[in-house]
Amino acid sequence: MSIIVQKFGGTSVADSVKIKNVANAVIREYKDGHHVVVVVSAMGHTTDYLVKLAQEISLKPNHREMDMLLSTGEQVTIALLAMAIQEAGVPAVSMNAAQVGIFTESVHTKARIVDIKTDKLHKNLNEGKIIVVAGFQGITKDGEITTLGRGGSDTSAVALAAALKADRCDIYTDVDGVYTTDPRIVPRARKLNEISYMEMLELARVGANVLHPRSVETAKQFNVPMRVRSSFKHDDLGTLVIGVDSMEIYRPVSGVAADLTQVRVAILKVPDAPGTAAKVFTTMANHSISVDMIIQSYAKEDNTNDIAFTVSESDFDQTLKILEQVRKDINASEIQIDKDIAKISIVGAGMIDRPGIAADMFSSLADSGINIKMISTSEIKISCLVKKEDAHNAVKAIHTKFNLDEKTETQVAV
Repeated sequence: MSIIVQKFGGTSVADSVKIKNVANAVIREYKDGHHVVVVVSAMGHTTDYLVKLAQEISLKPNHREMDMLLSTGEQVTIALLAMAIQEAGVPAVSMNAAQVGIFTESVHTKARIVDIKTDKLHKNLNEGKIIVVAGFQGITKDGEITTLGRGGSDTSAVALAAALKADRCDIYTDVDGVYTTDPRIVPRARKLNEISYMEMLELARVGANVLHPRSVETAKQFNVPMRVRSSFKHDDLGTLVIGVDSMEIYRPVSGVAADLTQVRVAILKVPDAPGTAAKVFTTMANHSISVDMIIQSYAKEDNTNDIAFTVSESDFDQTLKILEQVRKDINASEIQIDKDIAKISIVGAGMIDRPGIAADMFSSLADSGINIKMISTSEIKISCLVKKEDAHNAVKAIHTKFNLDEKTETQVAV
């Protein structure tokens, strides 16, 4: 019998009525003859409320205690959803990460999953039960509770699907799929019926808040088919996320995203010597801070470099503290900060070996009078920094330039 993993986000389980609606979607798959494992997030804004409570107690709460606190949100949801399924006459059991055996590294607030035990899961599935699992959380080999970071329930679901060798993983949310850009910015944005892991991963990293990047990484690594589906339109197939080899690449650009949560940091007059850049970024990595766009410029007259990069706003305070010490260690002159930025990105597996994509992107911004502060590229992505106030106009201009709102696709079945 096939195994289906379903994940429902916080807005999908925000109250008892919505939890009953989720129960119906779960039971529907069960009655279609599938084994079903359901992963859920905390209800509605529960996590935000718990964070606020913690900050009323401490401005800098201990990370271990934050994991203890935040992991309680999902436990409420799994119990209520299991009750709703049982009330409909279908056997169900709820499990937290410790009961399942979802083991993570020993890092609090943003741990990575290292192993999942499946014996207990298979036992309950073979007994005909629907299993409801708490997302977002894990446990270390020493029994410490950890969390996977915001959006980590997506990662929980895909990791479970990989461990169980599930036929697919359906991510249910309050949108009905992946769009060419945010429909709130461009009303004519088009829903994509399929997208590759690589494209979805890049979009997730550059600001499309539909899927957690680590969930897409896991799906790609283990070749788990994913669907992004609506919690309220159960007949809508949503967007299928699959390997690029399984789809026809017929468009150079699949989507445009804007990320307004980045800060640009520049270390000026860094001595041009072997190991200085390594020291900067190794120190950042040792503190689990991810760096995005990086550019280095060389000043011949004084044999120094300026190194600029972007980090998430949530990591900014820690980054500044770390870099001030690094600046002294490498004898750099100063640190400059620019918070008035937005990262605008285009993503598309079809842009590989197609000339003119960057030129079209930059010309669309120029035609709109939008200045570019910084540029980075990869094989399937081009990103640039603009002023925050220009972000929405930039997205609209690029979306129009690449004709992303001109047609509707045919839905693809798994």
